[in-house]
Amino acid sequence: MDIFHATVLNLHQPPGNLEALLDTQDWEAREILYAMDRIPRALAGYLDVARVHLSLSGTLLETLSNHDFQSRVYGTVKCGDLLWNLRSPAIDILGTGYYHPVFPLIPEADREEQIMRWYGIARHLFDRDHFSGFWPPEMGFSMEMIPLLKRLGFHYVLVDSERVEAITPMSWQELRYRPHAASYAGEEITIIVRDRALSNAQESGMDPNWFIDEVAERTRGSDFPALITTCSDGENGNWFRNSHWTSNFWGAFYQPLMDRVREGSAGLSPVFIQDYLDQYGSSGEVMVHAGAWNTGDHDGMGFTQWTGSQEQKDALQRVTEVSKAIHGMRWQHGEKGWPDHEAGHLLEQAMWRLLRAETSCNFYWGEHWVPRCHQDLDEAMHFVKAAQEREAAG
Repeated sequence: MDIFHATVLNLHQPPGNLEALLDTQDWEAREILYAMDRIPRALAGYLDVARVHLSLSGTLLETLSNHDFQSRVYGTVKCGDLLWNLRSPAIDILGTGYYHPVFPLIPEADREEQIMRWYGIARHLFDRDHFSGFWPPEMGFSMEMIPLLKRLGFHYVLVDSERVEAITPMSWQELRYRPHAASYAGEEITIIVRDRALSNAQESGMDPNWFIDEVAERTRGSDFPALITTCSDGENGNWFRNSHWTSNFWGAFYQPLMDRVREGSAGLSPVFIQDYLDQYGSSGEVMVHAGAWNTGDHDGMGFTQWTGSQEQKDALQRVTEVSKAIHGMRWQHGEKGWPDHEAGHLLEQAMWRLLRAETSCNFYWGEHWVPRCHQDLDEAMHFVKAAQEREAAG
């Protein structure tokens, strides 16, 4: 049977991170920029066979499209050209959250705000209205996200293989290498399963011949068109940042793999996930346990990487409290038809600081970045109180 391979790369930089690195560790900032700029360049000679999915956080897109940042790194990378080149026919852009939050850990009311703000910048930069797939940051997913994703127009969502459980009886291979349906509150979405073991190899370094043999072994005996999905970060780690072409992901793995595909000796075909779904659809029903992908220290179960300490838990609890205050005031002003434009502006200032406080990196690094979350929440509440004072004075 046919075997298809979907490559997925996640690109994210937290707010202000590249600017800070330019001030303190400019070599690291250059490595990150080169790693991203390398993607469309590596694909340029393989447009007939290459297929790569990219998720780019809103904060990264904001930085790359900022004129001051573009001027600052001119001579290193031409960010305008990079953004334009990401429109390559070999690249499919996945939807995600603007500030890269772990969606199940943030208030439900903020999830749509995160996605709609990402839509705002992505539709402008990529000149397209529709994005078929959704990349949940850190692959943090829970079933109650399904109705929102469906309402916002997504056809499929990517999840980690360790989180998926079959409802319809199916084999080990079917569970991992076929798309499935998952339902919640009467809404259904297609689940695309990331192969964790092969994704770990994609992240750390692998040989194309090993990958071809491993895929053949894993799909042996399958009587269906298998979809092998590998997902990892695309600009972190030496495998992606290495500027020596024969020692990085693109020169040592992806391009040689594409050469084998052209020769007809790879035994697999690169594919966009939506194209696979259009031809083969999905099969069977699954449920997805709440969790994330594996990190360096944890397997993603229980979101321990982001919730392991009391300080992390307290910050997330405060996020919930501030979110409730902001949404409550917005609702009140909306009911009145937003009579006070200045109050509306103040609440918007509060909202985007709340959303930025939810950035996954604020919690990923243990307690090290948690103060950044509180700083944004402090600023958000400053604007809330200013709006409350206007309301009391009016």
